[in-house]
Amino acid sequence: MPISDATAQSIVAAVSSRVVEVRERIAAAVARGGHGQQVTLVAVTKTHGPEAVSAAFQAGVADVGENRVQEAESKMSLVADPVRWHLIGHLQRNKAKAALRFALVHGLDSERLAQALNAAAVDANVTIPVLVQVNVSGEGSKSGVGRSGLQALAGQLHLCPGLSVMGAMTMAPFDAAESVLREVFAGARAARELLQGSGHAAPWLSMGMSGDYEVAVEEGATHVRLGTILFGGR
Repeated sequence: MPISDATAQSIVAAVSSRVVEVRERIAAAVARGGHGQQVTLVAVTKTHGPEAVSAAFQAGVADVGENRVQEAESKMSLVADPVRWHLIGHLQRNKAKAALRFALVHGLDSERLAQALNAAAVDANVTIPVLVQVNVSGEGSKSGVGRSGLQALAGQLHLCPGLSVMGAMTMAPFDAAESVLREVFAGARAARELLQGSGHAAPWLSMGMSGDYEVAVEEGATHVRLGTILFGGR
């Protein structure tokens, strides 16, 4: 059901206020961390309607993240704002062609997915920007390549001309202590350095969500994926 203009304006005002605060906190975290990086704020709109996407764009956030292809595609058909769509969740190989609609795929987590994405890109005569998802914490519930398999995957990605390896992505354990967060984020930073040492440009590091983004930025994050802190819970 469409929302009223008054409701839409209220959502935009609330999101705009939160974006201002988050950007101030990000700037302070960059200064504390000393990495000097530019940070892209990715507004995660999963489980929220298309009005959240429009509110983010009107608040100055042009990058929008979705976990699921089907939910993202349903919003793409309803949102006129020229946002950059990010796929931040797990992508099944049989949906590799859907990746062509995204500005960045954060969850490249295996050689088999790389091959499927590469085939889709080559068929379409385009290049898909990807981040290698690394499972630094070793949690069984999280996707991602382990540290031991990263070197081999980095080598295989040179055989995928349809992919542009833009860096690494990770997720920290929920509600972890700060010391654990820093260990995980430093591990992701090391993974990006390994990709760079293997010959990939890999300038980006996607890590940090609503509960830990300031620590992630201190540790060098270039992309933070924020949902609850901008839009509230659903």
